[in-house]
Amino acid sequence: MDLQTVTSRGTRYTKARRVGRGTGSGRGKTCGRGHKGAGQRSGFRRRPGFEGGQMPIYRRVPKRGFTNARFRTEYTVINVESLNAFDDGSTVDIAEILARGLTSLNTPLLKVLGNGELTTKLTVRAQKFSASAAAKIVAAGGEVIELDSKGRVAGEALAKQAAAPETEQPATDPSEAGHGEDEEAGS
Repeated sequence: MDLQTVTSRGTRYTKARRVGRGTGSGRGKTCGRGHKGAGQRSGFRRRPGFEGGQMPIYRRVPKRGFTNARFRTEYTVINVESLNAFDDGSTVDIAEILARGLTSLNTPLLKVLGNGELTTKLTVRAQKFSASAAAKIVAAGGEVIELDSKGRVAGEALAKQAAAPETEQPATDPSEAGHGEDEEAGS
């Protein structure tokens, strides 16, 4: 290793592999593709999981039961000790946390975990809180506001739905409508 190797960041573009330049190059004649078969033809692509004709692992392994891994909810996670970066009385949400660079965005949903100690009084708005995180925020004199997946206060959306009056259309029976007209015409 020399100074030039240490300071260089690597080449931007790697040189193309030169094939078919004689037997002395190591990639002459068949150009590293071997003899005959699909692998030597142009346009050949070996599909993912192909093991040379051997029974591939995704077929060898038994498959049983159901896993919920595909459907789990992912969160952007932060610990309460990182929230000490904010001033007393601040309102903390995912936008503020990302603006300070305290964590990187994994998903737009935020979860606060209880690792460390909190010394500042904060209003924290997040989708999830661990029990210890919520206890530490309240113990420091702060407030915990739980949001739903759309960023609204969790109970607020339900309260709005309950408070909205149901708009019922009066039932109009065709037989009733006809009687009223007949009575007017008859009198």
